[in-house]
Amino acid sequence: MSNEDDQIKSRSQLTEMAIGYFKKKGFKVNCENAIREGYSGMPRHFDLIVQYNNMEYGVWVRDWNRTIGINLIITLDTASEDAGLFKPIMVGEKFSDHAKSYANRRKIELLTKHKIQSLR
Repeated sequence: MSNEDDQIKSRSQLTEMAIGYFKKKGFKVNCENAIREGYSGMPRHFDLIVQYNNMEYGVWVRDWNRTIGINLIITLDTASEDAGLFKPIMVGEKFSDHAKSYANRRKIELLTKHKIQSLR
């Protein structure tokens, strides 16, 4: 199995874990691998779109062996806002301090694999 196959398998497992987490928290999982056209006319890609209290949230899942930085969080924030989705959610292993600070200011939820596993 190649490294790319490992990443796809790993991402799929983390996505499955995230779906289980959202369902336990009362979210409805509307779709996976969604593409929404933004107000800008650009297609916006999301790993999941989940719904809670009639609000839709765009979710990106990144199972990387490195820290997720602020640039990715800003990109998710921009994509979600452009697609008309409520506060975005990023699922990953670990986040940089700058990413956490930005997410806190913009009310973006950062979910770690550890937090998802602790709900089981």
